[in-house]
Amino acid sequence: MLNSGLLSFAGEQNGVMSTLPNKPVEKRNMVKHCEQRRKFPVLYKLEFQTAVKVETHSCRHACKPANAPKNQNPKCIPYDYNRVVLDTIDDIPDSDYINASYVDSLLKPNAYIVTQGPTETTVNDFWRMVWQEKASCIVMLTKTFDFIKVMCMQYWPSAKVKSENYGDLNISVQHEEELANFHIRTIRVIRKMGTPEEEERKLLQFHYTEWPCHTCPFSNAILEFRRRMRAVVGSYKTHQEGPIVVHCNDGGGRSGVYLSIDANIELMEEEDSFNIYGYLKMLRQSRKGMIETLDQYKFVYDTLEEYVVCGVSWFPVKELSQRLKQKSMKNPLTKLNDYQREYQQICKMTPRFTIGDCAGGHRADNREKNRDVLIVPPDNFRPYLTSFQGNNYTDYINAVFVDGYTKPREYIVTEWPLKHTQGEFWSLVYDYECSAVVVLCVPPKDSQVYPSFWPESRHSKKYGPVFTIDHKSHNHYTNIKTWVLKINKKIVSLTELMAGVKAPVRGVQLFQLTCWPMGHRVPTSTNSLVELMNMVERYRQREDYGPVVVVSQDGRSRCGVYCAANACIEQVIQHGEVDVFQAVKTVRRHRPQLIENMTEYKYCYDLVLHYVLHYLNKDLKEKK
Repeated sequence: MLNSGLLSFAGEQNGVMSTLPNKPVEKRNMVKHCEQRRKFPVLYKLEFQTAVKVETHSCRHACKPANAPKNQNPKCIPYDYNRVVLDTIDDIPDSDYINASYVDSLLKPNAYIVTQGPTETTVNDFWRMVWQEKASCIVMLTKTFDFIKVMCMQYWPSAKVKSENYGDLNISVQHEEELANFHIRTIRVIRKMGTPEEEERKLLQFHYTEWPCHTCPFSNAILEFRRRMRAVVGSYKTHQEGPIVVHCNDGGGRSGVYLSIDANIELMEEEDSFNIYGYLKMLRQSRKGMIETLDQYKFVYDTLEEYVVCGVSWFPVKELSQRLKQKSMKNPLTKLNDYQREYQQICKMTPRFTIGDCAGGHRADNREKNRDVLIVPPDNFRPYLTSFQGNNYTDYINAVFVDGYTKPREYIVTEWPLKHTQGEFWSLVYDYECSAVVVLCVPPKDSQVYPSFWPESRHSKKYGPVFTIDHKSHNHYTNIKTWVLKINKKIVSLTELMAGVKAPVRGVQLFQLTCWPMGHRVPTSTNSLVELMNMVERYRQREDYGPVVVVSQDGRSRCGVYCAANACIEQVIQHGEVDVFQAVKTVRRHRPQLIENMTEYKYCYDLVLHYVLHYLNKDLKEKK
């Protein structure tokens, strides 16, 4: 391909090298630059393979027999010239060694310290380094467990323990904030001086929890994570404290990806340009194994392109009314208002799934379980059923997980069950210990197409061979009906019967919105939908926050509005911010047909506005 004339060369003597970027890419050319690489993917490969071939430096200290056990991965070790040297401890040889390297950003020397995840043997050294280097914050990019392997020990006290000592440092967690993809912990570190005197510092740990090793996370989630971190740590100009400590399990691939995104955004904010290829070379000269795979390198490009294209989409809640007025004004050049422009952008960036991605739903024994064979869940993001209901049943139901604002997989979106999938529906609710079912439509009574799937009057009803649903009570309000139900499961698996397995009875509350007629794109009462969201939230607070099953007639219309508006309202309450654009992008990750038209997108804004005007102050008082 390189010789086919598709790629321009400055001359044969330069050959391949002339296609490599030799200077930063200006912001205004970034999208074109990325499009060229998507068109000719060999360019990614060329850049990556050339950049990782940089000359290596000596690693004498890391390879010493006494230090080898302190390294998690022998491929990710620090060079001697930029390793972090700890203050030595008397009578302990090589106590100055930790698997950690100073790394420059594109604007500031030694902006970061990249290290491996602490292990049982190195955790004291890790905290010594954090103290010695006056770290401004800790960025953790790995789970503690991943694929049944310990990736990194939990080096902070668990919720049940007040504080823990690591060497002469006492560590305690003062506050923890949970969001869908990451947690933010406020950690207090007290150093005992051997006398009654002690010194105290506070620092934040930003822990990204949804990034399995050797994969890539979602771009908008990692950008939000970086935004939260930078809101606290500040830019290189205001930044007086020590470096940012960054670690994954081994201080390699994922740490390199994060540094590349952070440093390039910082460069863009200062100089309106990106230097992705140049920074990869710099990273590899600073530490082995940084940005491990070609896919991770592509992810850096994709994320920075998304940063340029999407820009800043959030704004403070106090500006909501004024912003909505601006959004409805048409641009005289494009003839589009901001709602239309945003929605078009979302549609352009929505992932496309192949039949292979959704193989489970296309299998012969599952095909009849879909209302529409064009709307089938991807196998990576669908709930797998675990209750045995007989040899003719599989693990499949046409449903997808959707992230909330504070919890991953907070919602399970599904279609109205068919006559022969009602057993699967109740298996879903039972297996995933769902706390609530939200039904957003009212089909005609005794409909054959949409058969009733819960007992509406005071009797029990069986659905499939295993599940019997008891009606405990019901309440009917204006435009909202609720039922309290109990799910009984009969054990029919011979193995479980012989083992004496007992299936506990589970409770669930079902909420139905009755003011959204079939065929209507939005409900007749916005207030009732917001009230329903509030009722579900209040119920879940009492019921240990199990997932919410969201049901519409086809599993595509209406459900996205419910999930996105809920996430937006959470963001308004938690952070005083509105970001409908990102909420809708997140909702469409696993099912591109959610928020399927401009009307639904605009309606998400209307719901948030209604909540802010009529509910916000009341809810904030209750929370206090």
